[in-house]
Amino acid sequence: MNEGGGRWVLDSYAIMAWLANEPGSDQVARLLTTPSASLYMSAINVGEVYYLLCRRRGRDQAREVEGVLYDHPRVRIAEAGRDRVRAAGDIKALGRLSLADAFAAALALELDAVLLTGDSEFRLLERDRSLRVEWMGPTELSDPE
Repeated sequence: MNEGGGRWVLDSYAIMAWLANEPGSDQVARLLTTPSASLYMSAINVGEVYYLLCRRRGRDQAREVEGVLYDHPRVRIAEAGRDRVRAAGDIKALGRLSLADAFAAALALELDAVLLTGDSEFRLLERDRSLRVEWMGPTELSDPE
């Protein structure tokens, strides 16, 4: 993993792996403690983490984690304004990505950031759209559910 700073986008895969201490969680933990790293997450991906946690651990824990993400001093949550919605829609129109994943990819492209994920659905965009990806954990899994 690139140990330096720079801009990074975390998707729901990265956060769910971090919360469950799964392979790649150390990469997320390292970024969260690297002062020179600028970390971003789409609000849409926060919503994805929220609903996944509601299903798996209940609404109380989902709300707690949502609060941690919004209040974390190292993570900037990017809201889904008109330009971001359009950019994500353009990516989604290409197919093969969930809408939430399209928001993560659009944010990474907008910020010229590296996307940290283990979701193999991003491989196509990595090749075709100049998306920079740092792969974590097993990449044969494509759905965080």
